[in-house]
Amino acid sequence: MRIHPDNPRYFLSDGGRTVYLTGSHHWDVLLDNGERPGGFDFEGYLDRLASWGHNFFRLWTHEAWTHEVHPTVYLKTGSRFDLSRFNPEYFGRLRERVLRARERGFHVAVMLFNGWSIHDNGEGNPWFRHPFNRSNNVNGIDGDPGARGEGLDVHSLGVPAITRLQEAYIRKVVETVGDLDILWEISNESPGESRDWQYHLIRYLKTLSPHPVGMTSCFPRGRNEDLFRSPADWISPNHRGGYKRSPPPADGSKVVILDTDHLWGIGGDRGWIWKSFLAGHHPIYMDPLGADPEHEDARRAMGVTRRLAERLDLARMIPSGNCLVGEKELVVYLPRGRAKIPFEGEGEWIDPGSGIVIPARVGRRVKAPFPGDAVLYLRASATDRAISS
Repeated sequence: MRIHPDNPRYFLSDGGRTVYLTGSHHWDVLLDNGERPGGFDFEGYLDRLASWGHNFFRLWTHEAWTHEVHPTVYLKTGSRFDLSRFNPEYFGRLRERVLRARERGFHVAVMLFNGWSIHDNGEGNPWFRHPFNRSNNVNGIDGDPGARGEGLDVHSLGVPAITRLQEAYIRKVVETVGDLDILWEISNESPGESRDWQYHLIRYLKTLSPHPVGMTSCFPRGRNEDLFRSPADWISPNHRGGYKRSPPPADGSKVVILDTDHLWGIGGDRGWIWKSFLAGHHPIYMDPLGADPEHEDARRAMGVTRRLAERLDLARMIPSGNCLVGEKELVVYLPRGRAKIPFEGEGEWIDPGSGIVIPARVGRRVKAPFPGDAVLYLRASATDRAISS
């Protein structure tokens, strides 16, 4: 995929299809997690995404955690990592899971680094397991030259030897999956001070791969303006600027993959999903994969937006309020299921959770034929008057 040349809020496939992304993602999708024993059912996860109508997820990685993760990027000599030896099991699993996802019709963002692997963000300090901790490798690499007990320098340009190792790792990842149709993500929630390091790696990765590169929200001390000013192709902002309440319309300067992970951690309802979609964003969901009814409602709403997006001429649609407006069609989200509108005509009512469609003939005052929130989709004759208004 590449950025759409006519509507850079979206991606364009090699086949000329405008691509809207949405889906659930989970921490354990790549690595086995010692804190959550039993293994991750990757095939079952893909089944669930398919049942919800999703088409995208982030492929998480962890450089280190407060407990063991498997497989690791590097092999060990004895009890310590050898940073000159990549672990074939890690890269084999990476390619296998990206391939399987693609076979099942899912787009994947391959995460390269993780800010929660270098210092304590409130869940314990993972630094004592990190390969770049001087006690954990046989190569003399010290990712904490100031002896602060954390690895903030690892996600900076402060230690050139580490930057070279990170570039070698990126080359290995590109060699492993760069021939597949993927997105790249530099790092999950590295601290605000990582900005220049991320900018450097974005530019470096672009010399190796044509695939779109993303920069996601920094934490803590993240600034959304750093994302918009970055050389990244796509971004994921934090909550500042109203992205949790009523996401501002995408202006096309970057593709915005709007992730609940950087807004709530875990949160967001189906109303937020629809507001994000109609603002020209790509809503995705940090998903514990439990049975919470609100989570299930949001999951299904993402699938409904995807199915609708495939019917729309997205390349010619722009966001306006809770609407997407095109040359011959319009979609509006009505939180109360009713409103005064400056047009009339024919179209469809869409239940925003189930996707049930009911033919609509609307006038200046509209009310959905079912209780609660509603989506109204109008075609040509109705939207002509809407656009002129």
